[in-house]
Amino acid sequence: MTQSLSVAPTPSESTFKGIKDAGIDFIVSVPCANLKELIPMVDEAHDIIHLPVTREEEGVGVCAGAYMGGKKPAMLMQNSGLGNSINALASLNMLYGIPLLMIMSHRGVEGEPIVAQVPMGELTPKLLETMDIPYFLPEKGVDPADIIVKAWNVASEQKKPVAVLLPIPFWRRQA
Repeated sequence: MTQSLSVAPTPSESTFKGIKDAGIDFIVSVPCANLKELIPMVDEAHDIIHLPVTREEEGVGVCAGAYMGGKKPAMLMQNSGLGNSINALASLNMLYGIPLLMIMSHRGVEGEPIVAQVPMGELTPKLLETMDIPYFLPEKGVDPADIIVKAWNVASEQKKPVAVLLPIPFWRRQA
């Protein structure tokens, strides 16, 4: 009798599954060490247009254009880039009701080795709340893919940006 072993998906695989399950078909990305496995998955997907960008506010604008062209956009980014994109989010997405899923590597929290990441890490949830941008955090026992789908549904229904904050311990969990 042969037994098959079930291997849990990696954090990047779970995140990618959520992107696919949500029907996201256009992604911009800004590099981050925690996204190093996820970005190639997106890049290789034949049903997702992937465009690397140099700054987050550039990504906000490109995603807004993609949405107006009929796409379901998302941005892969580090939370430190939220500060770079506040004006674009407020004066474009929030003003004109353009949904955007922001999947953020949440640096500056538990397990952060770089002290310069801590101030923005602590401020990220407060900034999102101040801007009235809903955000989701991984929950114990909840598939990250389900959180991403839920976040896109909120963005689409409320016609606004929504963030999924994936902290360092999320990326370090073992399959």
